[in-house]
Amino acid sequence: MVGKRKPGKRTPIGDRVQFLTMMHPDVIADIKQVAIDEQRAAWDIMEQAAKELLKRRKSRRTS
Repeated sequence: MVGKRKPGKRTPIGDRVQFLTMMHPDVIADIKQVAIDEQRAAWDIMEQAAKELLKRRKSRRTS
C-alpha cells in the first residue's frame, strides 16, 4: 500500500496547512455556492475573504 493516498485526501498546495473552523451551515452552503459559481475551491474563497478582512483590519489600525 506504499504510495497510495486515502480517498478524499488532498495534496497541500504550496505552503498551506489545514485549519479547522466552525460555521453556520447556511454560511457554508453560501461559500460552496460562490465556489461553484466562480469555479474555484471553497478553501480559496475562504482564504481570499480572510486576507481581505486582515487587510481592512490592518489599515484601520494604522489610520
